[in-house]
Amino acid sequence: MAVYLTEEKKNEIFGEYGGNATNTGSIEGQIALFTFRIKALSEHLKTNKKDNSCKRSMLTMVGKRKRLLKYLMSKDIQGYRNLIEKLGIRK
Repeated sequence: MAVYLTEEKKNEIFGEYGGNATNTGSIEGQIALFTFRIKALSEHLKTNKKDNSCKRSMLTMVGKRKRLLKYLMSKDIQGYRNLIEKLGIRK
């Protein structure tokens, strides 16, 4: 696990978006966690433009988040809309 993502921060993210800090399987919590990690990696890449392994891992996470969002949209459109508004993604 990365240094920027402590256990307390992870529990906070899942508590806020997943409904419960121990509910790590919730789609909303996983999407929020990916969003947090993507934002941290994009900040890192602003200063380290040639870090290709970091760039690749960020793009992998973006793809995973996209698939999870697509799944959430097919299952619960209102929850999807609330989540993207809350996270500030897909403007």
